[in-house]
Formats: sequence, C-alpha cells, structure tokens
Amino acid sequence: MPHESPKTDHPRAPSQTRPDDRENTMTRTRLLAALLTAATLIGTAQAQDFPRTTIQLINPYAAGGSADLLARTVAMAMAERLGKEVIVVNKPGAGTTIGASFVAHAEPDGHTLYLSTATAHAIMPRLSKTAYDGIADFAPIAMLANVPNVLVVRSSLPVKTVPELIAYAKAHPNALNFASVGIGSQPHLAAELFMQTTGTRMVHVPYTGVAPATTDLVSGQMDLGFLNAPPLLQHIESGALRALAVTIPKRADLLPDVPTLDELGLAGFDIGTWYGLSAPAKTPGPVLDKLRRTLAAVMSDRAVRGKIVSQGSEVFYLDGDAFAAYLKRDAERMARLIDTAGIKTR
Repeated sequence: MPHESPKTDHPRAPSQTRPDDRENTMTRTRLLAALLTAATLIGTAQAQDFPRTTIQLINPYAAGGSADLLARTVAMAMAERLGKEVIVVNKPGAGTTIGASFVAHAEPDGHTLYLSTATAHAIMPRLSKTAYDGIADFAPIAMLANVPNVLVVRSSLPVKTVPELIAYAKAHPNALNFASVGIGSQPHLAAELFMQTTGTRMVHVPYTGVAPATTDLVSGQMDLGFLNAPPLLQHIESGALRALAVTIPKRADLLPDVPTLDELGLAGFDIGTWYGLSAPAKTPGPVLDKLRRTLAAVMSDRAVRGKIVSQGSEVFYLDGDAFAAYLKRDAERMARLIDTAGIKTR
C-alpha cells in the first residue's frame, strides 16, 4: 500500500491588531467626535445669532391675492418675535416655479424662506421639468393655512345638489364646461378627481386667474368650477352662483351650511389650496427649530388667527415633521391623479 502521510490541521493564527492600527482607529474616532461637536456648536451659534439681517419671504404669487395677504400677516408677526424685518417679496410666474427655484438655490441660512404650495412642491415638478426637486431641495418648516375650494354652478344650471349634478353630467357627457385657474391648478385637479370618482366627463376651460373665471361663471358662460371660496362668497350670497359642496374633509368656516364632498359619498375627497413655509434644504437644524418655535407662537396668537380667518383662509397648522409627512403624501397623491388623468401642460 502506498504510504500516506498523516493529515495535520494547522489552525490559522489569530488576526493581530498592531498598536499603530489601534491608535489610528482611536484617532479617527476622536476626530469624528470633535467634528460632530464642532458642527453642533456652529449650528447652535448660528441659531443664537439668527436672524442676522432681514428675512425674505418669497411669495410665488402676485400681490393682492389670498396668498399675499397670508404671507404679509405671518411676516409681520414673525418680525415682532424675531426682532428683524421680514419682508414679502413677490416672484410670480411659471406656475410658482420661479419663486420656488429662487429659494431652492438660495443660501441655506434661514434668511430666505418660501411660501409653500402644492403647486410648487408636488404638481409642477410632475407636469414639467423644473430647476429644483419639490421635496429634496426644501426643508419644511410648518403648514400655516388652507383656503377651501368650493364647487359652484351657475344659477341657471338645472341642478341644486351634487347628486343632481352627477346625474346631469352623466346624461350629458362633455356638455358641461368647468373653469379653472390653469392647467394643473388645484381647481383643475379637483374637477379631474370629481370626474374620476363619479364617472362623469366634462370640458376643462383654464383661465389666467380666479377673477376672470368667476366673471364668466356669474355671466353664465361657464357651467361650474371648483374655485377658492373667498372670491365667490358675494356671488353665492347674491344667488348668482350656487354652492353645492366644499372640497376639503371638513365644512368651511365661511360656508358652514355647505356639505363636503366626502359627506356626500365621495370618500376621502380632499383638494384644498394649502400654504406652508419652507427653507432651502441644508438649512441648519437649530435655525429651523428657531423658525418653527417662532411660527408656533405666531399661529397660536388669537389676533393673527382672527386676521387669517377674516381674509378667507382657515388656520391649518402642522409642525415640521407633520408638515413634511403631509407634503410627501400630497405629492404622491397628486402624482397619481396627474398620471391617471393624463394631464399635460402641452
């Protein structure tokens, strides 16, 4: 028989860490800890010094509208608490994206803020190529207010309730036209959601603003619209327009006798015109915290809340984390609606 050498197991030598390796690891750990401490101290110092100069609050709409009134009310109250001027700068155009892009690329030090809207953060980035990411390029500070949209019809339309409107629209497909304030606007999306939910078909007529849309509704050239409540109130009271429902989950303070679409069987129907406040992404956490504390005080002030309500808005306050979660959900919801409705800007 051939001679077989006995098998011998040679255990692997345990890995050894040289003293200089341990020293390098400890040095790196100490350096990282020092950097984190320095960053914390810098952030804290920035918050203590903040604001160092005037704060710009960028409003992506023209002066005089509900957004402008809200922005100026909040800006004045913030200035009183921060001890520095807070000025509203109107940068309208391109469906709110001019103002949003300006803030997204501003210095992230808390001195440039944005009056946030679903249009800027969720809708326009889905409809067109924007120079910013509606979620990643912003740090949500707080939700402020909501302007209810209301479903109104011309007084001569032979419907007095939402069920009657649905029945009429089904019996006359594409015979009714609805006014909006632009492609992809909340009034447009509210109508699209209504049609999807009820199985109806109507014709979209986009306007450049709520004023001309309301004028044509009152004159009878338009059949209906899902528009901001404040400009419609006088026409609802006069009987020129008939309010059938509001498009948010709870009844509007301005129209307490008008039911919600959710109440009427369109479960979960929620498309209002909300406003919040955001800063550029990478704004230091302590600065954001100071802004959030300031806004919490502002929005809990009875005089400020009363002024906001008198302007036609409803206080809808959410702090930073809650606002960020709402914004993410709303962006996903709007994206699905835009895609399923096949909405395009061209």
